[in-house]
Amino acid sequence: MARTGVMHEPRMRGYFGIGAERISKAMNLGTLMRTAHAFGASFAFVVDATYAVREAKSDTSAAAGQLPIYDVPNAAALQLPKKCRLIGVELTDDAVDLPSFRHPAQAAYVLGPERGELSAEMQARCAHIVRIPTRFCVNLGVAGAIVMYDRALSLGRFAERPVHADGPPAEATPSRRRLP
Repeated sequence: MARTGVMHEPRMRGYFGIGAERISKAMNLGTLMRTAHAFGASFAFVVDATYAVREAKSDTSAAAGQLPIYDVPNAAALQLPKKCRLIGVELTDDAVDLPSFRHPAQAAYVLGPERGELSAEMQARCAHIVRIPTRFCVNLGVAGAIVMYDRALSLGRFAERPVHADGPPAEATPSRRRLP
């Protein structure tokens, strides 16, 4: 990354949004919104939140002025764009491990609350449930960043990694991964 903090992201097909259900900590929301803005999210949302978006002081990128943030009262009220798949992020026994998940081109990711899990209603709305393969749950903002990073790795047009550690860097004109 350049010293200026500006980095050009690889072009990805599709779009994504990210949000949380029953979030209660403004700092976690601010971190999630700042990270969503940095990864190029198209929108963000909260469902049944117990805070005010303006309290999210950790969002130093002012994401609320850069991307739409929808605030809905419950899982049933969440409306997504046509063909957008809702992906739940939750530690459940039947969830797909994130590194094994193929991200849809149009997706919205929803995380559960800080001290709880996605509601049964929200889980029922999800096309898929994925889990971050950790021994226990991580901070909501961290979980969102991991999901967005995995999406960028999966759908971004990055050069292939070297075959082994300390391997030679990619060629001057690296081959690009084909998108699904």
